Amino acid sequence: MTNQTSATNSRSSLMQIVPVMLCFFAMGFVDLVGTGSNFVQKDLGLTDSEANLFPSLVFFWFLIFSVPTGLLMNRIGRKKTVLISLAVTTLSLITPCFGSSYMIMLVSFSLLGIGNAIMQTSLNPLVSNLISSDKLASTLTFGQFVKAIASFLAPIIATWGATTAMTTFGLGWRVLFVVYAVVSFLSIAMLGATPIEEEEPDKASGIMASVKLLGNPFVLLCFLGIMCHVGIDVGTNTTAPKIIMERLSLPLEDAAYATTIYFIFRTAGCFLGAFLLRSMSQKIFFGISALLMLIAMIGLFFLDSLFLIYACLALIGLGNSNIFPVIFAQALNNKPSKKNEVSGLMIMGLFGGTVFPLAMGAASDAVGQWGAVAVMTIGVLYLLLYTTKIKKTN
Repeated sequence: MTNQTSATNSRSSLMQIVPVMLCFFAMGFVDLVGTGSNFVQKDLGLTDSEANLFPSLVFFWFLIFSVPTGLLMNRIGRKKTVLISLAVTTLSLITPCFGSSYMIMLVSFSLLGIGNAIMQTSLNPLVSNLISSDKLASTLTFGQFVKAIASFLAPIIATWGATTAMTTFGLGWRVLFVVYAVVSFLSIAMLGATPIEEEEPDKASGIMASVKLLGNPFVLLCFLGIMCHVGIDVGTNTTAPKIIMERLSLPLEDAAYATTIYFIFRTAGCFLGAFLLRSMSQKIFFGISALLMLIAMIGLFFLDSLFLIYACLALIGLGNSNIFPVIFAQALNNKPSKKNEVSGLMIMGLFGGTVFPLAMGAASDAVGQWGAVAVMTIGVLYLLLYTTKIKKTN
């Protein structure tokens, strides 16, 4: 009887976790912004500054919605908050089907950012209602891998649409939005039909309570570190194809695969980091990660071989893959009594995905893509400096 009950509970847990993992896949839709902005730039003849406004808009909303989402979860629950995020994401993916003008794409990417900001803040806490604390970290890591699948599939689907689907659907690369909209609809249906018993809501944390923590020097260092991590991530996603197009004169349809290389190695880095961080100090691991990115940035300044550029992107993917969890853990451990406020503040740090693309667009318009690489290099140098401030945990 006990074995039968255990098997029933296991099946019930699996039926709950599968819809949640599909939500992690939907969380990865935000990374289509790099590929999408490059295709929009080509279609509309935009400058780098104009095109880089798209990823900047997406991540701007993390500054606005992260802490308020925590308050919303306390009011209506985590599952309902995730469902709202999926609904906003679906709307963002449907919007480009009605046209591809500059304003329509601005609206689409804005909605994508709002939906993802809400999702990133609410989905991880929802998982904690389904998984025991000893298995939570590994489950969240697996969720990041599922998310990464959506990230590296985006340029593949968009390129297929640009070269094949045009004659069939009349959407070209925008077929990517249709494919992901279908998955988003499915996520809403599956999660909505899944019963999840939620724990009592946390004590609400206000915006000012989070912002005041920036007065703590170490929390401020962590916040800036998150900004640099996300800025490098979005910057590489957006700029990698442009570097190849500029130096090798390849069409966007071929250069777009550079983004896939980055995401594949970022995914591999997550797997590797999950094991290495068990036996290696965070400080040493973080320093090696930042050093890999610095080597890659130096290479991107002057290399003009496709293979070597791919190698640099692979190093950035490996180096940047575990920066966020180390900084996040360092920030939480620094203020264990204020985890709600610190968590909201660190998610607000994803605003770096707005700051970096804007600066990179201006720099690349002025001096070419090496200017964009220079902006990312500033972020890498900051992470190297941050390494010296990491506190020993093992």
